[in-house]
Amino acid sequence: MARALINMPKTAPAGSVIEIKTLISHPMETGYRPGPDGRLRPRDIITEFVCHYDGAEIFRAELSPASAANPYLTFTTLATASGTLRFTWSGDNGFSQSQDVALTVT
Repeated sequence: MARALINMPKTAPAGSVIEIKTLISHPMETGYRPGPDGRLRPRDIITEFVCHYDGAEIFRAELSPASAANPYLTFTTLATASGTLRFTWSGDNGFSQSQDVALTVT
């Protein structure tokens, strides 16, 4: 399992804009690099990131082989109600990882 880091406020005033930063550790092999035997290493990248706020999709990113080895994404959203944000990373070879973070709106 990859290590995911999420930086966002735990509480926010109603109607405020909050900044969310995510980082996931992943080797991200492009599929264009030769291995020790000279054959190309198989591609192994995170291809998609999605964030849901209480079940509603608020952010989506499609990643390509040119993405960094440890994809770092920053985005904002409006704090509308207390709830859970679900962060999901998907990729090659069946890779999928999700993490939930609670947000309390005051």
